[in-house]
Amino acid sequence: MAVIGPNYDASMTATERPIISFLTDFGLDGAVAACKGVMLTICRDAQIIDVAHSIRKFAIRDGAFLLRFALPYVPVGVHVAVVDPGVGTTRRPIGILAGRGDVLIGPDNGLLLAAADALGGAVEARELTNRELWLPVTSSTFHGRDIFAPVAAHLASGDAAFAAVGLRIGTDTLVRLPQPAASVRAGAIDTVVTYVDSFGNLRLAGGRDELIGAFGPVETGDPFVVSVGPRHLTGVAFAATFGDLDPGATLMYLDSSGDLAVADNQGSLAVRIGAERDMAVTVARQD
Repeated sequence: MAVIGPNYDASMTATERPIISFLTDFGLDGAVAACKGVMLTICRDAQIIDVAHSIRKFAIRDGAFLLRFALPYVPVGVHVAVVDPGVGTTRRPIGILAGRGDVLIGPDNGLLLAAADALGGAVEARELTNRELWLPVTSSTFHGRDIFAPVAAHLASGDAAFAAVGLRIGTDTLVRLPQPAASVRAGAIDTVVTYVDSFGNLRLAGGRDELIGAFGPVETGDPFVVSVGPRHLTGVAFAATFGDLDPGATLMYLDSSGDLAVADNQGSLAVRIGAERDMAVTVARQD
């Protein structure tokens, strides 16, 4: 396995197989298999962890959300992410060395930085300019297969050090997506839907600090009014877990990352009310 960062333990080389994680919006129509085939041809011992391939097409922020959610629980390795509506344009193909020792590979469109932050911060960044690490023949529409997959595999196999991937660029020049935030006012939280998960649950900006700042101590069963876009949901109970409420009940909770969330127990709230990412949300106590 390559020495990819300052926290890498050389004693791992003989005992542990290299990790490559992989996230795309490709779906399952063959593109994922092509990329994984390239990775395994170059690094046959790689353990490839599929983070997600069912992300909404072109939804860069959804991919960034899932990377930030998942990668802290993945062993140190090389992480490839491809949600890339600007493929073939002037957007840069990049690698980011994170403080934990991981390398993130993908497009410079904001997809990678939140995950790098969660892995100790972006220590160093490079543009993928070394064509010797690409496939011999490349296309302008499939950089996942032709550039990102082979570069990641060369790093994971130990064929190349991070410095070999290309020219160093300033971490402050990387594209960073704006991060939605929650604000607290007297007796209310103004926030926004940051992600709609596969269950139809709405993840929100803000967490425990905002909850306590707006309402003080909150207990299971406390009722709230949650406005999502034009829809006003009354009787939304705060709960620690879904099992605290009957099926069909709407609840507000703190998700596994500590973020506020709203859901229908054993149902899809997003489908029921037509909720989408970026919709404005207001949370208030119900009298």
